[in-house]
Amino acid sequence: QVQLVESGGGLVQAGGSLRLSCAASGRTFGNYAVGWFRQVPGKEREFVAAINWSGRSTYYADSVKGRFTISKDNAKNTANLQMNSLKPEDTAVYYCAADWVGPGTQRHDEYEYWGQGTQVTVSS
Repeated sequence: QVQLVESGGGLVQAGGSLRLSCAASGRTFGNYAVGWFRQVPGKEREFVAAINWSGRSTYYADSVKGRFTISKDNAKNTANLQMNSLKPEDTAVYYCAADWVGPGTQRHDEYEYWGQGTQVTVSS
């Protein structure tokens, strides 16, 4: 079992930055791919970014490419999502998820473990 806890969300003006963190406990992060997803009320959960289990490959939704950066620190058992140049349309609850020896898929149903989410609000 892996427990995931997100942090770092908050309110920021458009153009600002936030850094989300996902802390894992229960098992080492070393063999897990990590994905970040987001969801707004009434809409489906949306893929944001992913990093494969080895940390060598990263993937991004077109809407965040060039603005967001995903990383994984196996020594600290954390994963991070650096979000720059934020836009009001980035407002959502952000979730991290873990997938055992995963490739970093965009499919949310491939991830076994999920955090509770952290709210990100970007004001215009």
